[in-house]
Amino acid sequence: MPAANPQVIVDAILSACEESGGYAHFDASSLRRNPRKFKVVTADNDCFSLWVYVWTLTHGGRVTLPDEYRIQMTGVSSPLPLNMDFPGHTVLIGYEPRLDAFAGFDIRQHRIFTQGSPSVQININTIREALTIGLSIDHKSNDEIAVGFRGDNFLNYVLNAGLLHRHTVDADTVRLISSLGQIESQEDYLRKLIDYEETQEPIERKKVVSEVSRLSRNSNFREKVLRAYNRKCAITGIQLTLPEAAHILPVIAPESNDSVNNGILLSPTYHKAFDKGIIYIDENYFVQPNQVKLSRLKKIGLDGGLSYFMDTLGKVILPVNQSAWPNIDFIRKANSFRGIET
Repeated sequence: MPAANPQVIVDAILSACEESGGYAHFDASSLRRNPRKFKVVTADNDCFSLWVYVWTLTHGGRVTLPDEYRIQMTGVSSPLPLNMDFPGHTVLIGYEPRLDAFAGFDIRQHRIFTQGSPSVQININTIREALTIGLSIDHKSNDEIAVGFRGDNFLNYVLNAGLLHRHTVDADTVRLISSLGQIESQEDYLRKLIDYEETQEPIERKKVVSEVSRLSRNSNFREKVLRAYNRKCAITGIQLTLPEAAHILPVIAPESNDSVNNGILLSPTYHKAFDKGIIYIDENYFVQPNQVKLSRLKKIGLDGGLSYFMDTLGKVILPVNQSAWPNIDFIRKANSFRGIET
């Protein structure tokens, strides 16, 4: 496979930032050389500088190793400069265009190299597995750890790369992260996480499991809801990569879970209005204004734009697949939890 066009790779990274719940600004002056430089804002509004050393993943060329893929680190010199901004991150990754997925490598191990263009390998099946579970680990024969990840786990990888490449991440830890990341019930997730933390050492391994599995659950929930609603806001029908996956029954509610039936896709303004109880969904799938909340806003003079906002409300644009429709029981419990009288 020939190397992907630099713009294709940069666009894939920008899309992956969005799929991970954040967004990024790219420094166009770094388009044709490594590292590619970005400013990133996460879903939690944390901002940081990101340097990405990235090459296209291609087959390693050895007939005896058909699953070996690699990046060829061309156009750079040893030692690779690191991002010294605070806060800042530096990652070393490969991009596989046909799968639209990534491989992450330990930049600490590959920052210094002998003259030439060294290659770094990963088993392509690790990346294929990541397409299913979000993030997967390849323990290589030289005891190095490589990571495969989907675009929606890009920021998960960036923020935890240092932990993921350490040797505390053994095969059992990887399986646990994967299983925790796919648990839909918040109660079951917390119980299994607590059970694990009570029996395991060291603290570093606990941190990997807790943080990575939490972000994996977030990304898996987000991906399910995005697909169910065809990436369209359930109120306006807008796509434009703007809508966000919202929990109908909030995560802090004891009976909340990460099933697609507890999710709805909303553009940011409507997402905030929904979370704040300004609007709600009734049991006939109509989006309704919360008159109690609106009357309070009127009293303090914060009802600007209300008539326009009201005109946009209507019946929820439901997923084509009825099995993904919001669960009425979640809607009922969500309205009760937010104190909305229907």
